[in-house]
Amino acid sequence: MQLDQLDHDHLLARERELDAAYQRFRNAGLALDLTRGKPNPAQLALSDGLDTVEDGFVTADGTDTRNYGGIDGLPEARALGAALLGVRPEEVIAGGNSSLTLMYFYLLHAWLYGPAGPGTAWRDGGTVRFLCPVPGYDRHFTILEDLGIEMVTVPMRDDGPEMDEVEARVREDPSLRGIWCVPKYSNPGGQVYSDATVDRLGRLGTIASPHFRIMCDNAYAAHDLYDDAPRLANVMDACRRHGTEDSLVLFGSTSKITRAGAGIAFIAASATTLGQFRKRMQVFTIGPDKVNQLRHVRFLRDLEGIRAHMRNQAAILRPRFELVLQHLSTSLDGAGMGSWTSPRGGYFVSFDALPGLATDIVGLAADAGVKLTPAGATFPYRRDPNDANIRLAPTFPELAELDQAMQIFVVCVQLASLRRRLRR
Repeated sequence: MQLDQLDHDHLLARERELDAAYQRFRNAGLALDLTRGKPNPAQLALSDGLDTVEDGFVTADGTDTRNYGGIDGLPEARALGAALLGVRPEEVIAGGNSSLTLMYFYLLHAWLYGPAGPGTAWRDGGTVRFLCPVPGYDRHFTILEDLGIEMVTVPMRDDGPEMDEVEARVREDPSLRGIWCVPKYSNPGGQVYSDATVDRLGRLGTIASPHFRIMCDNAYAAHDLYDDAPRLANVMDACRRHGTEDSLVLFGSTSKITRAGAGIAFIAASATTLGQFRKRMQVFTIGPDKVNQLRHVRFLRDLEGIRAHMRNQAAILRPRFELVLQHLSTSLDGAGMGSWTSPRGGYFVSFDALPGLATDIVGLAADAGVKLTPAGATFPYRRDPNDANIRLAPTFPELAELDQAMQIFVVCVQLASLRRRLRR
């Protein structure tokens, strides 16, 4: 029954029932964690074959991967990254284990030296702002905050960022230098950008201030949960159509494909854009871990090899996501206590409580032994203006633990919602 259809006596009775259940959870001394999108051990075990990849350390072109050199990464690794991100091999640099590191260094490079070389440094042009679709990925926001770049929020819709607002802001505000995008299975909502959204992103460079950059973190490019996965239009192709390929910087990695802390990270961009960034790379590195790159190429082989590997991961993750959605639907559907996404891939489910209740729900869950991502984390400066969004990360816990955590979560949502209704 809808929350607003219950009279005061029924609200009180239901609140007492829920509080009794909540106290039982509190007294159980649980310690459950739904905070971050970490692969679980069964997923990681699928890549144990990396340790048995043989055939030596020398590549087909004679490169000894144990030695210095090769700042762009192995050609084979660049080809693998190109297939994953939908670009040409010459448009990819294969780096170390962290795409987040590449993102930070790219923005630092743009801030200090300029994305297009001398005379284009962002810091020399006064205030610098960046568009941030919300809710979004907290680590993206942390990079901007660390560099002192102001963040401007735009709403996230089912088909991607609200592009009418994105385009209006880009036209009106010359201080905007870029936008964050997670085009496939966005963090935290799991949205996949529509073809129209991708095409409009490709046009942004025609209306934005000079040296505007689309920071496109395609972290979940291969992370489908179902065989009938939604298709993402090629972002680089859209930019090529509109002559804006210099505005796009793509990132990806194998961190949630093979090993979370020991994969390959990729940065992809036009030859012009990569050329400027490579000048910075030549200062801070002599080259990546090519031994790791070679064993990944031999283990994953190609894009079809990645897809086959990820189908095995999906078999592990799918029951976890379905369990989360089952709890939300069974306990909250039609109750007027919140809404949530039903992603077809990625690593998260986004839950929107009634405005003003996210902090209360997270606090109640913590007291009952369930750690959640802090309320506000999915917004710049950790400030959710509606105090509503909560990111759920189902991937790491075992199914039994996840089942317990979700029982507690829905009770916390119900309890916080009823108590607010009773205070009116």
